[in-house]
This record gives sequence, C-alpha cells and structure tokens, in this order.
Amino acid sequence: MRGAVVGIGVIGSVHAQLLRERGELAAVCDIAAERCAAFPEAPAYSDYVTMLEEVRPDVVHICTPHYQHAEMATAALGRDINVLCEKPLGIGREDLARILEAERRSKAQLGVCLQNRYNAPVKAAKEYLKEARALGGMGLVAWHRDAVYYASGTWRGKKKTAGGGVLINQALHTLDLLMCLIGTPAYVTAKTANLTLKDEIEVEDTVAAVFSGGAEFSLFATNGSASEFETEIVIRTDRETLRILPDRLYIGGRCIGGGEARRYGKYCYGTGHAGIVDDFYACVKEGRKFPIDGKEGAKVVRLILAAYQSRGKRIEIEGVRE
Repeated sequence: MRGAVVGIGVIGSVHAQLLRERGELAAVCDIAAERCAAFPEAPAYSDYVTMLEEVRPDVVHICTPHYQHAEMATAALGRDINVLCEKPLGIGREDLARILEAERRSKAQLGVCLQNRYNAPVKAAKEYLKEARALGGMGLVAWHRDAVYYASGTWRGKKKTAGGGVLINQALHTLDLLMCLIGTPAYVTAKTANLTLKDEIEVEDTVAAVFSGGAEFSLFATNGSASEFETEIVIRTDRETLRILPDRLYIGGRCIGGGEARRYGKYCYGTGHAGIVDDFYACVKEGRKFPIDGKEGAKVVRLILAAYQSRGKRIEIEGVRE
C-alpha cells in the first residue's frame, strides 16, 4: 500500500520513517521544502491538495498543526482516501462535526493516532482489567516546555491554532488512556492556569481535572515542571493497584516489563507508533474496521473541551456518549 505524509515536522518524520522502512512512502508534503529533503526517495509537494490529486495515496497521514486537521482530513475523506490523523482529531466541536460527517459520507476509513493504546504496558493493563474492576484512576504529566519550545512553531501556544496548551497537546494521550482503561465519564470539574509561561503563551501550562459519572479518575498535568518525569497512570482495582509507566507495568508490587518494541521519536511518544500504523494499514487492506475511528478519537477531545469550559464548575461532558 502507498502512504503519503502531510507535515514533515517532528511527528511527521516519525510517520515518514515508518513508511520508508516498509517501502510504502509514496509522497511527502510540507510548506518547508528542506523538511521534505530528508526523504529524497519520495516526490515532494508544498500543497497537500495537489499531492492528493496527483499521487492518490491509499493512506494520507496528517501530521500538521492542530488547526489544520479538520480541513485536511475532510479533503482526503471527500476523495475517498484513507486518513490516519495525528492527535487531536480537531480543536473544536465544529471541527469534530465536520470530520465525522466527512467520515460518514466517505468510502474510506479514518483513524486517529492515539498510539499509546498500543504500548505493551497499556495492553497488559487492559487484559488485567478484563478480570478486575477499576475503582478509580489518576494520571500525572509533569514535563518541561519553555520559550524555545513554543517558538519552534508559530502555531504553538495559541488558542486559535493549537486549541489550548498542555491539556490538548501533551496530556491528551494520558487522558485518552484513562478513559480507554477505566471508562467514559459523564462530568468534569477542572481548572487551568498559566503558572510559568505568562509572557510566552496565551494558553494553559497547568491543568487539574476530576472526571466522574460512570468512570472516576483525575488528571494533573503541567508543562512547568523544572525537570521531565515519566508520565504515570495509577488505577485502583478491586484486586490490586496498577501503575502504568511508558515502558513497564506494576501490578501490586510486581513489575512487568514492556517488551523490546522499537521507539520512534521522543521517549514520551511511547512505542506504539509502529503498532498503530501496521494495524491501520492491515484494516484498510483487509476491509476491517479500525478500532480508533473518528467517533472513538473524538471522545478525548470532547473531554478536553468540557474541561476547558468547566472553569471550576462541575459540568456535563457534551456528546461523549452519543
């Protein structure tokens, strides 16, 4: 199968490298020609519509800034081209409605790149939770992002183009895993703050949120940590406590290694990118439904939008159980 990548930045380069290794890289697209030059074996484009029309890839990987996801996914699905879209699927309810309608009308499949679901510790925890009942959970994200990071892309740190700060950009994966492992909540109480980057960004660098109703878990995330820490999820069950780290799982006091899966890109990306790409391509090739489709990928965005709306009040999460 032939895959094309739109957006050859940090994460887009990961997708392109995966396709290169599989002999499936059909084209690359970025407004910065020097980024495409890293993949000389593939035709390079600066306009994604031209690429879609001329290359007609089997799959297009959308790895552009957040605000462009809805437009590009809709354009590809409208041409019946399969889409694997990086997170977040969209940055507003209008984005989600637009993409889901395009998915409904298209003959192609839409997949959302929530690759941490494919990490070995997460899969092992999910198996354990088939027998044990989750009583509640907590997610902790403590990373360091400074002015240099936010200056690396003009879209970063802005509400209109990023959709938010640490919650929608860094903590989205942790929130998605809490929901995937424990269940879908109905309510959220959350507060956001900019504690360390007031002069650099217009969005939050810190968030605390409590989710309830059907599933009970909390999240604390900050980009203002002085040092980087491993993302951690703790789940209390009616048997033992699970502690999930990027490359290992603790069940009670027992450590279960995460295996030897190859890591692409940053350590915080986990080891799931190869697994999710292979699974999506297999689903497309075999005509099977990909499990993280538009509806599934939209759930975590709905949780995030509700958390932003909360401002310290307990509110209902709209559309998450539709």
